[in-house]
Amino acid sequence: MDAVESVLVQTFCNFELIIVDDGSTDNTPALLDDLSDERVIVLSPKIKNANKGVSAARNDGIQASRGELIAFLDSDDLWMPDKLKVQADFFLNNPEALICQTEEIWIRNGKRVNPAKKHKKEKGFIFERSLELCLVSPSAVMMRRDFFDTIGYFDENLPACEDYDLWLRTAIHHPIHLIDTALTIKNGGHEDQLSRQPGLDKYRIESILKLLNSDALSGQHKKAAIKVLTQKCQIYAQGCEKRGKLDEAEKYKKIALAWK
Repeated sequence: MDAVESVLVQTFCNFELIIVDDGSTDNTPALLDDLSDERVIVLSPKIKNANKGVSAARNDGIQASRGELIAFLDSDDLWMPDKLKVQADFFLNNPEALICQTEEIWIRNGKRVNPAKKHKKEKGFIFERSLELCLVSPSAVMMRRDFFDTIGYFDENLPACEDYDLWLRTAIHHPIHLIDTALTIKNGGHEDQLSRQPGLDKYRIESILKLLNSDALSGQHKKAAIKVLTQKCQIYAQGCEKRGKLDEAEKYKKIALAWK
């Protein structure tokens, strides 16, 4: 409920808070029943405890929304009180902008930490750097509603790295703006976090392959994508071999060879 409270105390008050209950098995529904704020809308699964996945949950929230600006907040994360106001003002003053994100405060296992150099956020056209790893945090972004008409929605076929996939598709043609103020608190270190699961590069490889096979890339972008794809395939194949998954290792070796 801390995440919900961090939204309700925003200095920018003209918002709707859409809470997507993606089949929670704790007491979330009971806690949400106690909310009396008329700005809160709860989307519950049609089948009790049904879990559609993070991509479908976000897409459901987007499609249920009515505002011209859309932001996300994962249940582990928090917003500083001025987060929405600062980003709404940014879009008011930058009518050409499609998406922006804020800087973050990182908390790991209850302690503040400094992100590694490779995680440093950049602004503008960040496609090539975004190939290596995800440089945009869902809890830190805000986008215009027509962003999804232009870029598309989260890929519901991806059980993880769905944000990496969306930001790559974005960064091909659009700058991702950065507000150089830490207005998002990113909590991590939990054992059940998707980002802690092994083998996530499999989904990043799938995202890059989709772009290459769709002919969305050309020139330097395509060259950079092929380079990162082959590197990730080789590393992932080595990991598969260590775990005794020889057929899977062979599959990714072949992908790497096909794009060399």
